[in-house]
Amino acid sequence: MPRSNRPRRPASGKAASGKAASGNAGSGRPARPGAKHGPAPELDLERARTGFARRESAPDGEWMVRSITSRAEKTYICPGCSTAVLPGIAHLVVWSEDHLFGAAAGLAERRHWHSNCWITRTYRYR
Repeated sequence: MPRSNRPRRPASGKAASGKAASGNAGSGRPARPGAKHGPAPELDLERARTGFARRESAPDGEWMVRSITSRAEKTYICPGCSTAVLPGIAHLVVWSEDHLFGAAAGLAERRHWHSNCWITRTYRYR
Protein backbone atom coordinates (compact mmCIF):
# COMPACT_ATOMS: atom_id res chain seq x y z
CA MET A 1 0.00 0.00 0.00
CA PRO A 2 1.48 3.44 -0.84
CA ARG A 3 2.59 5.48 2.14
CA SER A 4 0.02 8.16 1.49
CA ASN A 5 -2.77 5.61 1.91
CA ARG A 6 -1.54 4.05 5.15
CA PRO A 7 -3.69 4.67 8.19
CA ARG A 8 -2.22 7.07 10.72
CA ARG A 9 -1.04 5.97 14.14
CA PRO A 10 -3.21 6.75 17.14
CA ALA A 11 -2.47 10.20 18.57
CA SER A 12 -1.85 8.76 22.05
CA GLY A 13 1.40 7.14 20.91
CA LYS A 14 0.12 3.65 21.73
CA ALA A 15 -0.40 0.91 19.22
CA ALA A 16 -3.74 -0.80 18.84
CA SER A 17 -2.58 -3.69 21.03
CA GLY A 18 -1.94 -1.35 23.97
CA LYS A 19 1.88 -1.50 23.77
CA ALA A 20 3.93 1.63 23.23
CA ALA A 21 4.55 2.34 19.57
CA SER A 22 8.20 1.93 18.68
CA GLY A 23 8.07 3.39 15.22
CA ASN A 24 9.00 0.66 12.79
CA ALA A 25 8.95 -2.26 15.18
CA GLY A 26 11.06 -5.13 13.99
CA SER A 27 12.44 -3.24 11.01
CA GLY A 28 15.66 -2.23 12.75
CA ARG A 29 15.05 1.46 12.10
CA PRO A 30 14.61 4.08 14.84
CA ALA A 31 11.19 5.52 15.62
CA ARG A 32 12.16 9.02 14.43
CA PRO A 33 15.02 10.29 12.28
CA GLY A 34 17.15 11.78 15.09
CA ALA A 35 16.54 9.02 17.63
CA LYS A 36 19.58 6.94 16.75
CA HIS A 37 22.14 9.74 16.80
CA GLY A 38 20.59 11.93 19.48
CA PRO A 39 19.25 15.43 19.02
CA ALA A 40 20.53 17.54 16.15
CA PRO A 41 23.16 20.11 17.16
CA GLU A 42 22.01 23.69 17.44
CA LEU A 43 22.66 25.88 14.44
CA ASP A 44 25.17 28.63 15.10
CA LEU A 45 23.42 31.51 13.33
CA GLU A 46 26.37 33.90 13.63
CA ARG A 47 28.69 31.41 11.95
CA ALA A 48 26.11 30.70 9.26
CA ARG A 49 25.71 34.41 8.61
CA THR A 50 29.39 35.31 8.50
CA GLY A 51 30.82 32.15 6.98
CA PHE A 52 33.98 30.27 7.78
CA ALA A 53 37.48 31.66 7.72
CA ARG A 54 40.10 29.71 5.81
CA ARG A 55 43.86 29.90 6.18
CA GLU A 56 46.01 30.83 3.20
CA SER A 57 49.78 30.69 3.04
CA ALA A 58 51.62 33.14 0.80
CA PRO A 59 55.16 34.51 0.48
CA ASP A 60 54.06 37.48 2.61
CA GLY A 61 52.76 35.37 5.52
CA GLU A 62 49.82 33.42 6.85
CA TRP A 63 46.40 34.94 6.22
CA MET A 64 42.89 34.21 7.41
CA VAL A 65 40.34 34.84 4.65
CA ARG A 66 36.57 35.01 5.11
CA SER A 67 34.08 35.39 2.26
CA ILE A 68 31.40 38.02 2.77
CA THR A 69 28.11 37.70 0.92
CA SER A 70 26.60 40.39 -1.25
CA ARG A 71 24.36 41.41 1.66
CA ALA A 72 27.08 43.64 3.13
CA GLU A 73 25.68 47.07 4.00
CA LYS A 74 28.79 49.22 4.44
CA THR A 75 31.31 50.71 2.04
CA TYR A 76 34.97 49.77 2.51
CA ILE A 77 38.17 50.73 0.72
CA CYS A 78 40.02 47.85 -0.91
CA PRO A 79 43.79 48.03 -0.18
CA GLY A 80 44.53 46.29 -3.47
CA CYS A 81 43.05 48.87 -5.83
CA SER A 82 42.23 51.76 -3.45
CA THR A 83 38.64 51.91 -4.69
CA ALA A 84 35.41 51.34 -2.80
CA VAL A 85 33.96 47.94 -2.04
CA LEU A 86 30.34 49.00 -2.42
CA PRO A 87 27.38 47.56 -0.50
CA GLY A 88 25.85 44.60 -2.27
CA ILE A 89 29.15 43.28 -3.64
CA ALA A 90 30.52 39.96 -2.40
CA HIS A 91 34.10 40.41 -1.16
CA LEU A 92 36.71 39.05 1.27
CA VAL A 93 37.78 40.05 4.75
CA VAL A 94 41.46 39.29 5.26
CA TRP A 95 43.67 39.50 8.35
CA SER A 96 47.18 38.43 9.21
CA GLU A 97 47.46 35.24 11.22
CA ASP A 98 51.18 35.74 11.97
CA HIS A 99 51.04 39.41 13.00
CA LEU A 100 54.04 40.71 14.92
CA PHE A 101 51.86 41.61 17.92
CA GLY A 102 49.73 38.46 17.89
CA ALA A 103 46.59 37.12 16.28
CA ALA A 104 44.32 39.62 18.09
CA ALA A 105 46.27 42.54 16.59
CA GLY A 106 46.03 40.96 13.16
CA LEU A 107 42.28 40.59 13.56
CA ALA A 108 41.99 44.24 14.63
CA GLU A 109 43.79 45.26 11.41
CA ARG A 110 41.60 43.22 9.06
CA ARG A 111 40.84 44.66 5.63
CA HIS A 112 38.07 44.21 3.08
CA TRP A 113 39.34 43.22 -0.37
CA HIS A 114 37.66 42.71 -3.73
CA SER A 115 37.95 38.99 -4.45
CA ASN A 116 39.88 39.56 -7.66
CA CYS A 117 42.23 42.09 -6.02
CA TRP A 118 43.12 39.52 -3.35
CA ILE A 119 43.75 36.76 -5.89
CA THR A 120 45.91 38.93 -8.16
CA ARG A 121 47.71 40.92 -5.44
CA THR A 122 51.41 41.38 -5.37
CA TYR A 123 53.04 40.86 -2.00
CA ARG A 124 53.88 44.50 -1.29
CA TYR A 125 50.82 45.22 0.88
CA ARG A 126 52.11 43.86 4.12
